[in-house]
Amino acid sequence: MTDIHGGPNALAPISQAQVRSARRLHQRKGRQAAGEFLVEGTQAVREALADPDQIRLLIVDDPGRHREILALATGIPLVQAGQREIAQLADTVTSQGIFAIVHDTAARLEDLPSGSRLVVICAQVRDPGNAGTVIRCADAFGADGVILTHGSVERTNPKTVRASVGSIFHLPVVSGPSLDEAVSWARDQGMQVLAADAGGRGLDRIPHAELARPTAWVMGNEAWGLPADVVDLVDEVVSIPMWGRAESLNLSTAAAVCLYATASAQHHAIA
Repeated sequence: MTDIHGGPNALAPISQAQVRSARRLHQRKGRQAAGEFLVEGTQAVREALADPDQIRLLIVDDPGRHREILALATGIPLVQAGQREIAQLADTVTSQGIFAIVHDTAARLEDLPSGSRLVVICAQVRDPGNAGTVIRCADAFGADGVILTHGSVERTNPKTVRASVGSIFHLPVVSGPSLDEAVSWARDQGMQVLAADAGGRGLDRIPHAELARPTAWVMGNEAWGLPADVVDLVDEVVSIPMWGRAESLNLSTAAAVCLYATASAQHHAIA
């Protein structure tokens, strides 16, 4: 095993022990036991490299193919994998052939920025693709963090990490608190707590001055919607008006609309 500065010809092949270790990270119990998770894909690995100390190992199929990104990986152990090993590690049909094993430094509610103005609370969101895309949207619209409540998919699930396209490394993502704890934290920060669901006040009817307030958006499980006990916890239920013929929006699309509306109002208020 060597780093990239040993030269491509010096790369050691990945060992079967390393393959087994990486494959265990596809499972929750494996990630918990190791305190690590697997990152797949060029952009996600690039973003992980912003903090090289968190990366234990890089795995590539062809160093020449990834020369640009590996130039950022000074001193990080690197091994080369063949197509058979790549297929064993990949969580995609067509892998980009680059992986990182990353130390899991889990964030807690108290790690979220004091004075946060925009956060997303995912209430039992179990689809990893939706969760990862919500994290990406939160990052895009300048949110201060994302909270995945108890019963939601893990932030380190490989599909969640991949769907975030590296955004998981840009903002704190907290896993595991109850919805009560998440809402209490938001209220302690002086935030209003809004829930996105059908039947509430239309987003287009909320004055910008209201949307510009520090806000926590609660997004529920796409299949179930928001249960009554969740609705009882929030300040207001907000619906997204639709003028076309679609029956509904999926969770991550709804999150993008709500986050954009709030972030836009907040930025105009500051300007």
